[in-house]
Amino acid sequence: MTQTDRRGALRAGAGVAVAGALTAACGTAPRPRRTPPEAAPAPAPAPRRFPGHPVEIVSGPRDRARVALTFHGHGDPALARAVLGAAEKGGARVTVLAVGEWLDRYPDIARRILDGGHDLGNHTQRHLDIDTMTEDEAYAEISACATRLRRLTGSVGTWFRPSRTRHAGPAVQRAARRAGYPHVLSYDVDSLDFTSPGAAAVVRNVTGPIRGGSVVSLHFGYADTVAALPPLLAELDRRGLRPVTTTELLT
Repeated sequence: MTQTDRRGALRAGAGVAVAGALTAACGTAPRPRRTPPEAAPAPAPAPRRFPGHPVEIVSGPRDRARVALTFHGHGDPALARAVLGAAEKGGARVTVLAVGEWLDRYPDIARRILDGGHDLGNHTQRHLDIDTMTEDEAYAEISACATRLRRLTGSVGTWFRPSRTRHAGPAVQRAARRAGYPHVLSYDVDSLDFTSPGAAAVVRNVTGPIRGGSVVSLHFGYADTVAALPPLLAELDRRGLRPVTTTELLT
């Protein structure tokens, strides 16, 4: 036996001795610790069909004191996070329709939205005027964003909203169905926050026409929206209107 072999045998013997001492003291041999595998993120909810509702959904049931605040997802991610934080602080859950290019630049925002209990959906890949496109062109825009959402969350998202138009034409509706979205999400209340009219005007634009079942259009990326959200949520609470996700609104 070489000197190296003798050293190896001594180390092995020492290991057996330690294991034997632990067995004598504890009655069982020590088991190696296993690091638990890191939990995979829960898959995001997929689109749903809501029987009794049209392909293009403008509002929810009017006989319940619920409303849906929906946000077009693009712009400065710091403002987006500020909106989400203000919504959560006010007890609101919202719906975010994200632009695919925005998700490419800020991929972590998708999980941030879902982890807050909010709906996440598709607002096309490049935010172009989708109603001027052919059906195949529209499908390419929708499916490209859907691919980003699936890669980031495991789902194509819960909703699709067309870009640069309030209402989707028949070709866009067909393209959305091909991409996996049974419904197109529109709205009946426009905050006009993208015109930067000031926080007070954003609140007035929403609280004037809003009623049970309303779907409100808002945007990330505008400071007025961040400033308007706390007083808006306070006024909705005063009226007994609960802000929920669009999925909750229709369920």
